[in-house]
Amino acid sequence: MQGSANLNIMIKAARLAGRSLAKDFREVENLQVSAKGPGDFVSKADMAAEKILRETLMEARPNYGFLGEESDEVQGTDPTRRWIVDPLDGTTNFLHGMPHWAVSIALEHKGEIVAGVVFDPAKDEMFFAEKGQGAWLNDNQRLRVSGRAKMIESVFATGVPFGGGKYLPATLQDLGRLMPACAGVRRWGAASLDLAYVAAGRYEGYWERGVNIWDIAAGVIIVREAGGMVAPLRDGQDMLKDGQLIASNGAMFDAFAKVIRERPGA
Repeated sequence: MQGSANLNIMIKAARLAGRSLAKDFREVENLQVSAKGPGDFVSKADMAAEKILRETLMEARPNYGFLGEESDEVQGTDPTRRWIVDPLDGTTNFLHGMPHWAVSIALEHKGEIVAGVVFDPAKDEMFFAEKGQGAWLNDNQRLRVSGRAKMIESVFATGVPFGGGKYLPATLQDLGRLMPACAGVRRWGAASLDLAYVAAGRYEGYWERGVNIWDIAAGVIIVREAGGMVAPLRDGQDMLKDGQLIASNGAMFDAFAKVIRERPGA
């Protein structure tokens, strides 16, 4: 699929950062790690990857803004466009030697996500989408959400809060309602890849509370361009700002959302 100039820049940046991360991943036991908070770690590899992303994206589009997880936000001279990046989604997996982590890059225009890239270097899978152009995997594989319509045949993904996070009770209640009604729930520790897997039809749905905009911005447009639905967990929420969302294929969305939204005030 031939993408726009901006999409090509995003793919190039993701590959450069992914190459750097993959090199460090092979030496993960030697990484110097500093604690950023309970259960939330940041490594030199993480910060080096964001530096690569910032330099590559800002060199190509110096007037755009830049929002990354590991550094201060840059206000662009073009106030309508902003890069939103997570240099390493799945840091805990990375630091434990588990090959499930990704580089996530989104482009926002006038408050709307118009392009997204999620790159999984360990599996060499590049998920990407642009508004109105569909969602794709690597060079030429069109992504489509799953066609399953029965909950009991479906697999879902979520993030389970660590260390007694404030959303843990609500998430455990969600699981208590959902798991008896479905074929399984996965917690793989990388929100960007959870959304990409919904787009690829590997999961029927995903939901989570308390995620950051850089975790999900790219994945949201990839799901939508693959024919899926993404919505706030509650009416009136802004899912990118509030970090609470639910995603699924169209056939499953209403039934899935009903189960997840059942708990009042969650």
